[in-house]
Amino acid sequence: MKTLILAIGLVLTAVSGCNQQDTMKESDHTEQDDRPKNGLAGQTSPYLLQHQYNPVDWQPWSQEIFQQAEQENKLILVSIGYSSCHWCHVMEHESFEDDSVAAVMNRHFISVKVDREERPDVDQIYMNAVQLMTGRGGWPLNCFTLPDGRPVYGGTYFPKEQWLEVLMRLKETWESDPSQVIEYAEKLTEGVKQSDLITLDPSPARFSQDLLHETVENWKARMDFKDGGPSRAPKFPLPNNYQFLLRYAHLADDAQVKEQVYLTLDRMAFGGIYDQIGGGFARYSVDGQWKVPHFEKMLYDNAQLIALYAEAFQATEKALYRETVYETVDWLEREMTDESGAFYSALDADSEGEEGKFYVWSEEELQEVLGTDFDFVKNYYNLNAKGRWEHGNYILLRDRSDEDYAQQEGITIEELQATKEEVRKKLMERREGRVRPGLDDKSLTSWNAMMISGLVQAALAFDEDRFLDLALKNADFLIQHQWRSDGGLNHSYKGGTSSINGYLEDYALTAQAFIDLYQITLDEEWLTRTEKLTEYVMRHFSDEESQMFFFTSDEDPALITRKMEVDDNVIPASNSAMARVLHTLGTYFDKQEYLDRSLTMLNNMKSQIPKYGGGYSNWATLMLHEVYPYYEIAILGEQPEKEIREFGQQYIPNKLFMGDSDEDSRLPLLEYKYVEGETMIYVCVNKTCKLPVGTVKEAMGQID
Repeated sequence: MKTLILAIGLVLTAVSGCNQQDTMKESDHTEQDDRPKNGLAGQTSPYLLQHQYNPVDWQPWSQEIFQQAEQENKLILVSIGYSSCHWCHVMEHESFEDDSVAAVMNRHFISVKVDREERPDVDQIYMNAVQLMTGRGGWPLNCFTLPDGRPVYGGTYFPKEQWLEVLMRLKETWESDPSQVIEYAEKLTEGVKQSDLITLDPSPARFSQDLLHETVENWKARMDFKDGGPSRAPKFPLPNNYQFLLRYAHLADDAQVKEQVYLTLDRMAFGGIYDQIGGGFARYSVDGQWKVPHFEKMLYDNAQLIALYAEAFQATEKALYRETVYETVDWLEREMTDESGAFYSALDADSEGEEGKFYVWSEEELQEVLGTDFDFVKNYYNLNAKGRWEHGNYILLRDRSDEDYAQQEGITIEELQATKEEVRKKLMERREGRVRPGLDDKSLTSWNAMMISGLVQAALAFDEDRFLDLALKNADFLIQHQWRSDGGLNHSYKGGTSSINGYLEDYALTAQAFIDLYQITLDEEWLTRTEKLTEYVMRHFSDEESQMFFFTSDEDPALITRKMEVDDNVIPASNSAMARVLHTLGTYFDKQEYLDRSLTMLNNMKSQIPKYGGGYSNWATLMLHEVYPYYEIAILGEQPEKEIREFGQQYIPNKLFMGDSDEDSRLPLLEYKYVEGETMIYVCVNKTCKLPVGTVKEAMGQID
């Protein structure tokens, strides 16, 4: 594989577009009707529309581009990014808006722009190829392919001069020695096909607490016990990691892990990664102290962090966690919600061509805005070396709990809260007058579903109807706009247009969201819908040989390979999410085939989990259900949802709720348990129930 790289004569600059910080300016995307448009005009993706005025002859992904490339005998450039990607903006400004660069690209290549959020299937394949070639990945992702789509060369961000050199060397190699390029592409494509290939593990599906203990002990070597998170930089929140660790710590009574989880949650909520004025988390911190964020805000991060902090509040009743959830939901309602109930995808890191400009403050501006409150902000939000950033600006961050601050300053918590509220009001008013970061206003089914789950967890933890109302309205949006008449889901929605056949993540995460809605409302229609989605997945995504699921439907046009997503990342793997859905549905409906399929999938992954728990944490959460008591809590009575809300104030890391107000339930575990006029709560494990009790307090006494 090295031959072609040497022939091109370049060493890749593998700069991950999301792993570096800079203040380079993005291009001005103000639309001007007199500018000529390329083939991206008319697309719904905000990222593609950002590039519609480039002099590059960009085209959207389609089957026709391969026909054109074959006819013209040209290599294809697949350039992938997303709307809030800072380094995507930089490369656009430096290269794709440059007429001389565009001329080379237009003359010698077929140039295709892809929104990775709309087409994660395309992104998976070419990211995999670039990682095999370079050992690194990121966005912008630029991968050159044969006319049939097989990858031949790629990287991430390229400065202009290097990009021109790449273009010319590739063009010359393709013209002078196409057989070498084809041979390399064949080997690389085979590597892409073999990576993430899962085979059936025929051994018995047996799991143990020891395996999870081993997983966590190996993981501890990579934990930062001083600042929280992993012992490296940059630091990503990775909410599903900490959800597993939180549950494990309580079930295994591991005080060290419990302390590390709470340390991480505290430091993230105190840090610059959290918007101290407007709520919501940035995508990651570029340093090891959670200070300097990469300022983009993603829906999927905040959805999962709402759930995580709500769950941590159930375990601790810590005021910081409650405040973090409420402020983040306020941000969601204020800045990320469409009138239809749909949730938008992201806010850009940049405004006015500068990363973070919307969020940072100079001392002079703060003095002007705050007046007598300036001294409080200087002290509370660290206008000192801790908060200092660039160009005389500060990132507002905290280093103490409100309880500690109030005690040290000799004021009451009530006085502190009143001052904070007044300060935030003033700073929000000033910030609203600034040029806002770009909004990616498409709505993705999978990300919206994750937010439903987060809001349900928060509604339970805080007994908050507002959160449940937001979740129900969004679920109605998904049903009305994204659920097709053939039973399938679409992936993307924008401006009244629903598009792109759904991926496994859309089905698995929507199914989980509907399960979560059932557990708070006890309306079995949510489980009925989950069953329908699951059966659709079985028909169109299943790999019977491995018992896993493909990421794409069998109805989608074929790519160079059909991938399986199994590694848990910032978003849980679609296979781990689907395995958990099958386990839950199998438990509810006593469907052994669902339970068997779920555990077979987990068994396929069992050997990988101890090696790197951080990459398989959602799988490990499923294993918790198998190796620790998994409580099936059944409530029957006139208003069982009241008891559900009361249970929501408790922390039960391994549980499933069900219930009914009459005898009409389809769920086997509820049969013959209803007694008119009585409230009966059953605590069951593996279909064996303890004697019924009448109160949540008594039921909690039956839970170990």
